[in-house]
Amino acid sequence: MSALPASEVAVLSKQKETGYRRTQAPPWLLPALAPVVGLAAFLAVWALIAKQGGRIPDPAAVWDAALKIFADPFYSKGPNDQGIGWNVLSSLKRVGIGFGLAALVGIPLGFAIGRFRFLSGMAAPIIALLKPVSPLAWLPIGLLLFKAANPAAIYVIFICSLWPMIVNTAVGVRQIPQDYLNVARVLNLSEWKVFTRILFPAVLPYMITGVRLSIGVAWLVIVAAEMLTGGVGIGFWVWDEWNNLKVEHIIIAIFTIGIVGLALEQGLVLFARRFAYAS
Repeated sequence: MSALPASEVAVLSKQKETGYRRTQAPPWLLPALAPVVGLAAFLAVWALIAKQGGRIPDPAAVWDAALKIFADPFYSKGPNDQGIGWNVLSSLKRVGIGFGLAALVGIPLGFAIGRFRFLSGMAAPIIALLKPVSPLAWLPIGLLLFKAANPAAIYVIFICSLWPMIVNTAVGVRQIPQDYLNVARVLNLSEWKVFTRILFPAVLPYMITGVRLSIGVAWLVIVAAEMLTGGVGIGFWVWDEWNNLKVEHIIIAIFTIGIVGLALEQGLVLFARRFAYAS
């Protein structure tokens, strides 16, 4: 039996002398405690800023306003006076349509760009030129094309969701080992079998990463687009509450937007885990 290190011997002898034994915290305690401490610190800083004056309401005032708003989130008193629940659902509907259209176009296009070198060379300068453009810069083009706010907002979502799907899917296709494709060529597999047996399973993690990035950008952009286009939506609701000088409602909307965005992100994370392949 090997001898104990001198430090451990000293600790054991001290425990015998004092009669006390040092206990370690359970491993789950710190990970569970860290978010609680972070939220408490955030609320404390917020309350301190609110006490210094200005028009920022404190957490208690926002909480009281939230109880009233979420007591009836789906009321409807006309097209421009609806509860926060209807506004969130309207925004999610726009995001769903624009995001779905982007997936239908972007994912197959990403496969094609990654698979064929000539097509990749054609698309590279176009993607490099248009990808950095701010999504809201496309809004006037959408209004010009569709002559209405709702399809213009969906168009902006479509454009901003397109690039992450194309780029990540194409990168995933390029990461496939060339040996796999050489074997497919030797076996004389059709392009469809190459796609279903080789490309799709290997590219799926990259594709889901692109989908996650796209949904985050889409939810971010729809709020700003709705502020400019008006109608029913969480972005319009924020702007309307600002015009009514209801700062508590604006803060509630900020938290609501964050919670919905987090839910969308975590939902896609869970979806990605279902299709994770062991390396």
